[in-house]
Amino acid sequence: MIWSEILQPDLILHGPILNLTPDIIQQYGLKGLILDVDDTLVPITANSVSPELEQWVMEIRQYAALWLVSNNLSQPRISSIAKSLNLPYYLGAAKPSRRKIRAALQEMNLSVNQVAMVGDRLFTDVVAGNRLGMFTILVEPMVHEGTVLRGYSIRNLEVWISEILGASIRPKHTKVHKN
Repeated sequence: MIWSEILQPDLILHGPILNLTPDIIQQYGLKGLILDVDDTLVPITANSVSPELEQWVMEIRQYAALWLVSNNLSQPRISSIAKSLNLPYYLGAAKPSRRKIRAALQEMNLSVNQVAMVGDRLFTDVVAGNRLGMFTILVEPMVHEGTVLRGYSIRNLEVWISEILGASIRPKHTKVHKN
């Protein structure tokens, strides 16, 4: 796999994960979603989930199996978030390592082409999903309402490097999924 392919998400979602709808999930034939936690589901500074996220999970779980896979090592924080959403999880995933994503896939009992890796980071979430042949969805980071989006210098650097390497990471660009 060349760098431009490994860094290229299949879908770039305009906005946070809450904009990932059942229609989108069905359009791409997805049966499961492996979700990053920090800045994908909750701001990295948050220890609890929003009512909007709880509602989103309740709606989406009718269409797709859900599993959390986080690089975060904080057992109390990640388990609290997972329990509040009633979702299974792995922490300390060390993405772009594929080991815990493979374990989640096995637990979900779904094939790799039926599950999307969803996250806010290119070099962790998208690379890990693409290395496994998964459908990858890049979302904008989740932030508290009224909070100014912090610098996100790491994310901006990832986008800049990805574009230099040939991936197209434009805000209004989506790559068409091929069945």
